[in-house]
Amino acid sequence: MALSRRTFSALAGSTALGFALGGSGGPGAPAAYAARTVPTGPAPAPPRADGHRHTIGYDQYSLVVDGRRLVVWSGELHPFRLPSPSLWRDVLEKMRAHGYNTVSIYVAWNFHSPAPGSFDFTGVRDLDLFLRTAAETGLYVILRPGPYINAEVDAGGFPGWLTATPGPARTTDPVYLGHVDAWLTAVNRIVRRHQHTDGGGSVLLYQIENEYDGHVADPSGPAYMSHLYKKVRADGIDVPLFHNDKGRNGYWIPGSFDTGGERGRWLYGFDGYPSPAQTPPDWGHFGIGGLKGGATASPRTPGFVPEFGGGWFDPWGGVEFGGKGYAESRRTRDAAYERRFYLTNLANGITLHNVYMTYGGTNWGWLPAPVVYTSYDYGAAIDEARNVTPKMAPMHQIGHLLQRVPDFARLERAADVHVDGLRTYHLTNPDTRAHVYVLRNDGTGAVTSTLKAPGRDGTDDIEVTVPAKDARLVTTGLSLGRRTLRYATVQPMAVLTAGRQDVALFTGPYGEMAHLVLDCPTEPFVQRLDAEAAWVYDQNLLHVTAPLGQGGLTRVLVQRGESDTPLLLLLADDATSLRLFPYDTPSGTLLVYGPALLRHARINGTAVELTGDTVGPTGLEVWGPRGISSVTWNGRPVPTRVSLSGSLVATTSLAGAPKPALPVLTGWRRKAGNPESAPSFDDSSWTVADKKTSFGTTPVPDGGPVLFADDYGFHYGDVWYRGRVTGDTDGLRSVSLAYSTGTQGMLMAWLDGEPLGSHRMPVPDAKTVRQGSWSATAEFAVAGPEKKDPDHPEDTQREKDGGKPRAPRTRVLSVLVRRMQHDMDGRSLDTHKTARGLTAVTFAGASPKVSWRIQGEGAPDPVRGPLNNGGLHGERQGWHLPGFADGDWQPAELPRADKGMGVTWYRTGFKLAVPDGVDASVGLVLEDDPARAYRVQIFLNGWNLGQYVNDVGPQHTFVLPNGILRTRGSNTLALAVLRDGTSESGPGVVRLALLGSAAGGVPVTAVASPGR
Repeated sequence: MALSRRTFSALAGSTALGFALGGSGGPGAPAAYAARTVPTGPAPAPPRADGHRHTIGYDQYSLVVDGRRLVVWSGELHPFRLPSPSLWRDVLEKMRAHGYNTVSIYVAWNFHSPAPGSFDFTGVRDLDLFLRTAAETGLYVILRPGPYINAEVDAGGFPGWLTATPGPARTTDPVYLGHVDAWLTAVNRIVRRHQHTDGGGSVLLYQIENEYDGHVADPSGPAYMSHLYKKVRADGIDVPLFHNDKGRNGYWIPGSFDTGGERGRWLYGFDGYPSPAQTPPDWGHFGIGGLKGGATASPRTPGFVPEFGGGWFDPWGGVEFGGKGYAESRRTRDAAYERRFYLTNLANGITLHNVYMTYGGTNWGWLPAPVVYTSYDYGAAIDEARNVTPKMAPMHQIGHLLQRVPDFARLERAADVHVDGLRTYHLTNPDTRAHVYVLRNDGTGAVTSTLKAPGRDGTDDIEVTVPAKDARLVTTGLSLGRRTLRYATVQPMAVLTAGRQDVALFTGPYGEMAHLVLDCPTEPFVQRLDAEAAWVYDQNLLHVTAPLGQGGLTRVLVQRGESDTPLLLLLADDATSLRLFPYDTPSGTLLVYGPALLRHARINGTAVELTGDTVGPTGLEVWGPRGISSVTWNGRPVPTRVSLSGSLVATTSLAGAPKPALPVLTGWRRKAGNPESAPSFDDSSWTVADKKTSFGTTPVPDGGPVLFADDYGFHYGDVWYRGRVTGDTDGLRSVSLAYSTGTQGMLMAWLDGEPLGSHRMPVPDAKTVRQGSWSATAEFAVAGPEKKDPDHPEDTQREKDGGKPRAPRTRVLSVLVRRMQHDMDGRSLDTHKTARGLTAVTFAGASPKVSWRIQGEGAPDPVRGPLNNGGLHGERQGWHLPGFADGDWQPAELPRADKGMGVTWYRTGFKLAVPDGVDASVGLVLEDDPARAYRVQIFLNGWNLGQYVNDVGPQHTFVLPNGILRTRGSNTLALAVLRDGTSESGPGVVRLALLGSAAGGVPVTAVASPGR
């Protein structure tokens, strides 16, 4: 029922409301690379590999693609952190459906290069496949191949072999540049086939280097950047290039080195990761200005943030989030955080906006840098198990807004407006005269206040409530197709035309009373299609109100009046908005409401063919072009009726997803895995460690030898040392082992097969959370005098007879070092070359001679790549592979309570039978008494999927990616357990867990898992 004039008078007021044509500033600086001044208009169509030439330009407002303004709303995804190419499509389709028009990716040199001059772009490393998939999905690509990428990956993306090469990295050293040029040649050979400029694909922008600030002040820095720029251009990359300034420093702006300035197609970008505890910063229109002001450092190019925090990473021990892991990251950087910070960026003129991360993924194998553990969930909008989380809502709403409402591509700062209790930003579009207000509440309580928005005939008093630590986007004078929005207290999400009517969608928090006011010179015919809505027409204004979310989607149809085209108003809360999907087809635009995800839509004659996902049972509603009369969902017909709003509404619910049953893990078998500790072990095939010099940054002990693992070609995972100790060992009291590792490295040592003991690096605290290299010296006592060799009983008899004893026997010192990973090189100091492994060995009480041999990982796995395996005996023998014969291993049951120091392997198999058409995400959970000190390396079907440290944490659940995991078939699970001997050790409880289930998904091709 419509509200009466009397009931509504307090809300509507009696003052005639107007719309100001004001605004400050003119067209600004002339276009840099845009061919001409580009007026506000529709965004370009989604990209695809169409074979046609396209132009990519820009001015101070935005990118300009094919003469149309494009606001880049991008999310970061790293293909190497999701080693199942089928799942790339799944995450990309989720991003597109939820409002992103661009995906940003790093290309990690270490992931593709097992040796100098060798590059592998096959299998899980197929960059060409990823770029094709992105174009097929309709997403632009921002490509970031380094050579240095940081990214919390081993050595910042530098390959392990680079640590053992001469010349400083990230400089113009000719040896380093030779390797860099070979890498870029290999990458660019693929990328240039996928540039949007020639229609080969959707690569839109290309970044060189990453947060480079180590040599800005000396000539070598610009020379290095110039070399990279010229190399990339010479390789045929003609899309705009950029670099991401590490902060708001004004480094590498156009003209700072020889790129030809803006006309050399060079953009300035800067990164930012403000804490939730901070006030959202002004990095543009409303900031300090100048070189340190963010976007103002380059006033002739659009505001560009290549990385803005969509979460944050967590270190071993979890000190960053109080031991609660990424769930706490997601809680503290939630939807309200996104609205406050991302809307502030938009107000500051940032129209190229990339959220790092949107899908974090997994640091499988030896991929992670020392500062992170296996999970790289990041608290992102899409979690590690590929579930869309509630914090996706602002990304979904803003992304669709920027694609569907062109006014936001060209905003200028307008006259300051004060709203009590709220930080207020006022902008206007000089072409359309629409006004935009960002109202931000930085306080701890909700604020209800009045925005006095200038109008045509005076001022509109708009009462707005903004929750604590949240923000609101308010617009006035916005075109809603053929009608004009006077103002709304809720945020527009999309304006589109579906068939014979315009559709305008607005969103806000659950339970809030939305208030929309339309300019209506002639009284329209209004239909309240849902009971929650109310409306009144008063003094040429139509007021519509509704509490958001209480009945799902609220619909109000406005017809006749000054326009013959109906306007459908849709009002949704955050949760409801995530089930609304605009989709463009060659036959016209669709709007689909109901499912958890819309992947694809096609109009075939009069039928609408939809594919997507459901989680629980749900309704389905479709608005679309004239003439559609039927709907299919994932290939099956859906009975429908025609609604009063012109939609097709399903008369039965779409089914939700079943929860597949998971087996209990039983049938374990075990075997000891450190034969290298025995004095009789044959190490004759191992590498002799006798070098005297190193290209690393760690000093070599006087007299040597070099014991650093990288110098002998062992770059990833565990490394074994065996030292033959000869000479006079009488009086030997102790041995000291100096070693260097990444975070949470450890060492175990044996002498003549007897355990000497173990040592481990400390758990990071708040002061050392960023420390990437750790060094320590472990001193172990040697018990008692040297024992007589039982293999030589004549020694004792000789002494009794007064004869000369046999020469002292050779003793064997065996050391296993879990090196963890190489440090990154964020400050350009070659810190990735800090030693890993033993650095020096000294003895107390004697001065024996020692000859060393070293053994690490074997040849790189041709399928799983160089980062999969380390140097454990079981890895070298293939104990982690699905085809290994373990019939002679001992049966075992879990949990365990083992004692002693060493390595033990466990293997079992299990079968899954997930129904066809169900996307089930499965995890492996390890649980135990946190006082028990041990760690586990997890192998699924031969793939090293992570490391669990029981007494450190915080990670207990490890995602098993579909494709590597056979969801309909047999799987082999292997666990390599390292026990430091300081406590009883496990494994404890080891079980499978269902992390998410959806009906739909994408077809998954099994990732190769060869048995040997």
